[in-house]
Amino acid sequence: MIRNLTRTVAVAALLQFASQGVALADEYYVSKARGKGKEATKEKPAKDLANLIALLKTGDVIHLAEGVYTSRDDGGSDSIGVAVQIIGGWDDAFTKRDPWGAHRTVLSGTSAISGSTGYRLIIQAGTCPTAVVVDGIIFDNGPRNQYSDEKELAIVRRANAGKNMNASPESGGLKIVADTGCKVVVRNNVVMNSAPTGGALVVQANSMGNVTITNNLIINNTGEGIFAMTKWHGRNVAEAPVFTISGNTILFSWKHDAIATYGGNALKLDNEVNVTATGNVFGFGDYGGVDNIKKAYRLALTGNLFVGNRLYDYREYNTSINVDELEDEADLLAKGSVDNVSKEVSIPLSAAWTALYAGRTEISRAAVDDKAKAANSGANAVRGMLGLPLQAGTVDVDAGVWLHRLQIDDALAAGRAPYDGKYGCHTPVIK
Repeated sequence: MIRNLTRTVAVAALLQFASQGVALADEYYVSKARGKGKEATKEKPAKDLANLIALLKTGDVIHLAEGVYTSRDDGGSDSIGVAVQIIGGWDDAFTKRDPWGAHRTVLSGTSAISGSTGYRLIIQAGTCPTAVVVDGIIFDNGPRNQYSDEKELAIVRRANAGKNMNASPESGGLKIVADTGCKVVVRNNVVMNSAPTGGALVVQANSMGNVTITNNLIINNTGEGIFAMTKWHGRNVAEAPVFTISGNTILFSWKHDAIATYGGNALKLDNEVNVTATGNVFGFGDYGGVDNIKKAYRLALTGNLFVGNRLYDYREYNTSINVDELEDEADLLAKGSVDNVSKEVSIPLSAAWTALYAGRTEISRAAVDDKAKAANSGANAVRGMLGLPLQAGTVDVDAGVWLHRLQIDDALAAGRAPYDGKYGCHTPVIK
């Protein structure tokens, strides 16, 4: 039942819950600055999302005010077992939202060995009479990572009990696992500084599922930027989950480590999924832009920008394809997969961060460039787009640079506006 008059639920939603025999949904409010207890109203908000997890039921809506949240006992990871909606970016009075500006909601943690190395937020939804929604959250694993020293130039993947430091989490910022027929909406989020083996942002849907991933910034992560996965395995293509991936900016997807042969793609697709990707930026993948090696049931790529990827813009089977060759060489793309482009763009990041990135051995190594089947893949092309002087020869690099930490202000600068006026994400416009 609704706990007080400040909890309002739309009439349509109430009828839907009642018809399905589901308890009526509640709305909860969380404020880092003034939260206390578990009443979780606007007037008396809770202190952290983690403090409410035991109370949540299907359909509940959680509003998160500005602030940095580190989970219960600084554990750095939240796991929710029902379908909910999580809305961030509120001011402390819950009257207005500005998730990438004045009222940032940041889910993070610490590198203490007592913390979790799981996804910063995982939602394992069962039945979904209402949509699973995550909107307006900044997932920053920078504080959760262990770095080799105080300069934060290279992550460390083993725990150090002597220094009370955890391993850098081998997991990303957000993972949603949804059941049959579930609707999932992921929008206006930032995922950064995470070091997963798999995806930085993962949605795993089941049969007849419908997933929308739009206007997100995925920047400076290992593994796959966005991973569209399936729980369903069958022969009827019409039953496969449907993903609409549009207007996202995915930049600097690193391999797992300097010698790894996996990770490093902006978008990776599972096999039994139907995917339409439109108006995205797939940029600076250590391996590539879109990895379709698992052969999705259906993939349509329309009007996307591919830039600065190392080995390929698109891969199917083991065939590496340049964006300019897509319409001729790709066998697995749906009809209408047109207007994908590659062009040099200017990435507005700090000179210090970009100099370290562009100076990696992996970027300038001649053997890698010789294998490249991607537009704008050469070392000097990358340096030019990052606003750095061009080099006549091989760069002498610091081998101790791997996933060096990116600050939130720097990251947001790279996602504030679409590139060339039409590709990628932008600062959320909240109506």
